Amino acid sequence: MFINKDLQARLNNFDKLATRLMAKHSITLLRISVGIVFFWFGVLKFFPSLSPAEDLAARTIETLTFGLMKENISLPILALWECAIGVGLITGKFMRGTLLLLFAQMSGTIMPLFFFPNETFTHFPYAATLEGQYIIKNMVLISAGLVMWATVRGGQLVAEPNQKRQSMTVKAILQSQTMPQVKL
Repeated sequence: MFINKDLQARLNNFDKLATRLMAKHSITLLRISVGIVFFWFGVLKFFPSLSPAEDLAARTIETLTFGLMKENISLPILALWECAIGVGLITGKFMRGTLLLLFAQMSGTIMPLFFFPNETFTHFPYAATLEGQYIIKNMVLISAGLVMWATVRGGQLVAEPNQKRQSMTVKAILQSQTMPQVKL
C-alpha cells in the first residue's frame, strides 16, 4: 500500500506523541481505574445481596479460617479491605502497603476455584461458570498490581527506549562491567 511521505511523517509524529502521552499517563490511569474497581466492589459488600460474589466470598473465608470467621464478620472486613485497596490506589498513597493488601486479597480470591470447583466450573478445568470467570479475570488485576509495583520506587514507562542500551549484547554488557575475566 502506497502512503504519501508527508502523510507517513504526520502519522509517525502523531504516533510518537500518543506513545509519549501513554507512557506518561497510563500507569496513573491503570492505578486509578483498578482503584475504582476495588472501591466499588468493596462498597457493594457492605450492603447485603448487592454483591454477586458475597456468598462465595463468605464461604471461602469461612473455609480458610476453618469455620472461625462467619459471614456477619467476614463480609464487612472484606468490604473494608477492598475499599482500603481502592482508596490507596485512587490516591496513590501508601502504594507498597496497598499493593500488599491487593496481592493478599487476590490470593484468597482464587481459592474458590479449588474449594468449590463444582460452583466455579461446568467442566473442570476449561469451562468456567460465571463465578469462575469472575475469579479467573483477577489475573488481570494481579498483573496490573505487578505493573504498579514496578513503579513504586520511581520506575516508569519509557516512550523512546535508549537505542544504545537496547542494542547492547549480553557479552558487551558483561564486558562493560569491572569484572575479572575468567577462562574456563
